[in-house]
Amino acid sequence: MELKKHQDQRLPERKGQKRKLEGEIEEEQREISAVEEAAAAPYGEARKVILNEVYAQVNILNSTFSWDEAHRATAKRATHVLAELAKNEEVVNLIVEGGAVPALVKHLQVPPSSEIDHDNSKPFEHEVEKGSAFALGLLAVKPEHQQLIVDAGALSHLVSLLKRQRDVDKDGSDSRAVNSVIRRAADAITNLAHENSSIKTRVRMEGGIPPLVELLEFTDTKVQRAAAGALRTLAFKNDENKNQIVECNALPALILMLRSDAAAIHYEAVGVIGNLVHSSPSIKREVLAAGALQPVIGLLSSCCSESQREAALLLGQFAATDSDCKVHIVQRGAVQPLIEMLQSPDVQLKEMSAFALGRLAQDTHNQAGIAHNGGLVPLLKLLDSRNGSLQHNAAFSLYGLADNEDNVSDFISVGGVQKLQDGEFTVQATKDCVAKTLKRLEEKIHGRVLNHLLYLMRVAEKAVQRRVALALAHLCSPDDQRAIFINNCGLDLLLGLLGSSSPKQQLDGAIALYRLANKATTLSPVDAAPPSPTPQVYLGEQYVNNATLSDVTFLVEGRRFYAHRICLLASSDAFRAMFDGGYREKDARDIEIPNIRWEVFELMMRFIYTGAVDVTLGIAQDLLRAADQYLLEGLKRLCEYTIAQDITLENISSMYELSEAFHAISLRHRCILFILEQFDKLSDKPRHSQLIHRIIPEIRDYFDKALTKPNQHNSRL
Repeated sequence: MELKKHQDQRLPERKGQKRKLEGEIEEEQREISAVEEAAAAPYGEARKVILNEVYAQVNILNSTFSWDEAHRATAKRATHVLAELAKNEEVVNLIVEGGAVPALVKHLQVPPSSEIDHDNSKPFEHEVEKGSAFALGLLAVKPEHQQLIVDAGALSHLVSLLKRQRDVDKDGSDSRAVNSVIRRAADAITNLAHENSSIKTRVRMEGGIPPLVELLEFTDTKVQRAAAGALRTLAFKNDENKNQIVECNALPALILMLRSDAAAIHYEAVGVIGNLVHSSPSIKREVLAAGALQPVIGLLSSCCSESQREAALLLGQFAATDSDCKVHIVQRGAVQPLIEMLQSPDVQLKEMSAFALGRLAQDTHNQAGIAHNGGLVPLLKLLDSRNGSLQHNAAFSLYGLADNEDNVSDFISVGGVQKLQDGEFTVQATKDCVAKTLKRLEEKIHGRVLNHLLYLMRVAEKAVQRRVALALAHLCSPDDQRAIFINNCGLDLLLGLLGSSSPKQQLDGAIALYRLANKATTLSPVDAAPPSPTPQVYLGEQYVNNATLSDVTFLVEGRRFYAHRICLLASSDAFRAMFDGGYREKDARDIEIPNIRWEVFELMMRFIYTGAVDVTLGIAQDLLRAADQYLLEGLKRLCEYTIAQDITLENISSMYELSEAFHAISLRHRCILFILEQFDKLSDKPRHSQLIHRIIPEIRDYFDKALTKPNQHNSRL
């Protein structure tokens, strides 16, 4: 009964306090609404209104630093108004300009004990400090104000607030209020130290790290999160802070937090650990020894993408420790969730998982495991990304996978070589990595790898057969070309692509055939003509059109050209037939040469007498016609070489027809190579399709001959 009576007496008091609190809240909301309305006014007017409001709240704070209940209530309201204003970053500078920082810093500490009322009551205990810490934390979001707040003495007071958890046990303080003020203090430290190395160091010097580590084991999860967030910031690129955090025995608590069901908790915990181990091998070993590996792997399957991202990054850092750690990460189940993350719509998640897989792929067995679990295709798809970091991480992972012979066939059969060749890479380092990957694959195309690829080229589905043929055209050794493309029908697959209706397949086939041709043959002005049945005899330059010892005269355009039968007989079958056969020219002293210009005939005879001549583009086609008529293969070859230098996108059809008309094999082959090399540019030219189908039989004949010659990779056209 006494208890009930006492409770009944307190009811009016509680109702009165509630009405009083509601009144304070309404007044505070009116002040905030007035400022928000002012912010919508024209800039000059709004600035003035906001500054006036800031001045008013600062004056309140400066005049209410006592335990008087009215003062405390007014000060609490002032901190809340300033905090609400500070949520708008555009207003932050005005708040600082209005002198709010010193006033807020002052209220981070409690008023002097002499101000406490005779009944020892402390109205709004922790509330004013909480509001001040919250407002200062918001002001610290702007880097230019961080040092100002620290110079005003905020850090030491914020560190003191972190230690208020001890008050709960000592004097029975309201735990919710204490939790709130601690959380706001930790958040303020986080914002003050963000990307500010000197303030990070200052926090350590002020003794802020030990209480933050203690708070990791606090019962309130929001406080845990705030403490971990502060430690995460303090550990970033600050070795002294890292060491002190570890020395304060933070690792056991952080590892327990990794297993928390609350995403906010394990996200901050994995972030702290990530910053601790970054560029710190000794701490990395301590973290692993403390048992962090399995819970970090567990976070790969978290519903929180931020935690997944941080876990993948951390595993990539762990994997750099040693080869055993790489193997342990895979054995404990990291590969499958990392591969699944590659297919996430979250770009950063894909980037970090590709980073981790790239580190893991530096181990031979891991390389096979990643490919076997389906990692190749999603990594290849990431090469299409326009994000340079994501693209590079994927390329680096693929570089690792290409180092294992067991992966090469899979790499090729899913189109990996074409993907690497066709990719548009934005960073030079990625381009270099891709080039090294292709080189790595090329070095493995032999022995059992080549045998498996040949098997696939015979029995796999058509799409795989074509991918294998395309890849081998680029990667195989010249010594293996005959076995691949003649004996195992690889040439048929490439020609099938060239003759298909798909422009992409046609282009792929053309590029592969051009690459294959470059490996097999080259074209040079000194290529030897087929040897003459009779050993060549050159009389020399001095006998060209010289009557001395001349025994035959040619009439060209009405002019005489003096020649010597012995030289002509040795030069070609045409002249041997002319002088040794049953033709009327056999005994004739003067032989008329129709349809050949003097300049052309003179140049042809100069070649016969000397075995060499400079063929200019202006005369090359007429000289080719004459050389073909008189079966001068060496001269034809020189003419073909000169003409080939003039092949263009516009005249390729006529050049090919010219090669056919005079059986100019070298010119025809050069036309084929030009068509293959410039295929994409020719594709929009008139009658391109007809030209391609026209030359396919000739391409087959060309490769049949080129790839079946002994030592074909050293031969010439």
